[in-house]
Amino acid sequence: MTTPPTPPVQPTPQSPPPPHGQVPGAPHATQPGGLPPQATAPFGAPGAHGAPGVNPAAPGAAAVPGSAPGGWHPAGPVAGQGGAWQKSPGADASYASPIPIKRTHLGHALVSEWTKIKSVRSTMWTLGVFVVLVIGIGLLVSAQTHDSDYLDVPYTVPAFFGLVLGQICLITLGVLVISSEYGTGMIRTTFTASPQRYRVLAAKFLIYFVLAFVVSLVSVGLVALAVSGMHSGASDQSWQPSALKGSLYVSLLGVLSLAVGSMLRHSAGAITTMLGVVLVPSILPAFLMIADSTRHIGETMAKYNAPSSLAMIFHLDGGSQKGTSQLWLLVGVTVAAVIGAFALLERRDV
Repeated sequence: MTTPPTPPVQPTPQSPPPPHGQVPGAPHATQPGGLPPQATAPFGAPGAHGAPGVNPAAPGAAAVPGSAPGGWHPAGPVAGQGGAWQKSPGADASYASPIPIKRTHLGHALVSEWTKIKSVRSTMWTLGVFVVLVIGIGLLVSAQTHDSDYLDVPYTVPAFFGLVLGQICLITLGVLVISSEYGTGMIRTTFTASPQRYRVLAAKFLIYFVLAFVVSLVSVGLVALAVSGMHSGASDQSWQPSALKGSLYVSLLGVLSLAVGSMLRHSAGAITTMLGVVLVPSILPAFLMIADSTRHIGETMAKYNAPSSLAMIFHLDGGSQKGTSQLWLLVGVTVAAVIGAFALLERRDV
């Protein structure tokens, strides 16, 4: 008896494996959260615009030839296997962010630093004490003077005595403008918001210098106006040049303090250093001029220290010098310190 031949078994077409998270043969509702398959992505596949958990086949995604919608294609040897997807080059070339993007510039840093310097109490206290010292001492000195005292000097002379003490306030504020951020750790937040460190430091220098110069000039000017009203016609000297140069001198001392604070990053250390820069040259010449070998050094130091420089600017030295060379020396020292502050800021971590 002959057995009939068995018909050949036709190969069953294999269907592609289900996406990650779907049970074979289950409806779409088995997707996580009951979402359709277009709403979820394979494991580890970012969305059409780079957001995790978005299906590359989502509507609106730009298709790349030879890949899935949205520019995604499987990274495994067989399509749909391995659970890993990778992005085709140039898939997001036409994407435009709906969030408006603005390029930052120095103006933004200036606004930020102005907001910070006017919001802290140290600014109000130091500048308030400075104004009280300059105007208060100036008016007290003016009340003890006579018209004959202003024959060869400008009306700003009484403000000199207040500036000698008030410069300590500007030095302190200059250090605190930056060292306080290092002390509290807020400098990390500042540099995170503005990664261009040089821009932040430049904004601090500009805001502080303008603020210190304006407050100094207004204080000295008010003293000069009050003295001119009390002793009208007693002086034939113009008081505006001395007011400008005196305000510029003490403001540069404050900028120098800010640079030292940026380099040392410590409030007490920077303030102590600046007090030494101001006070030591005023005391040391008395000891240097005892010996003949150091007399020249003592005389030069006595000529260029801060109190003597201010006295020359306000015409109290009795000579023809107006303190111009002393002012230029301070400008050179301040510029060198500012350059050092910028160099160390980029080389050191916070």
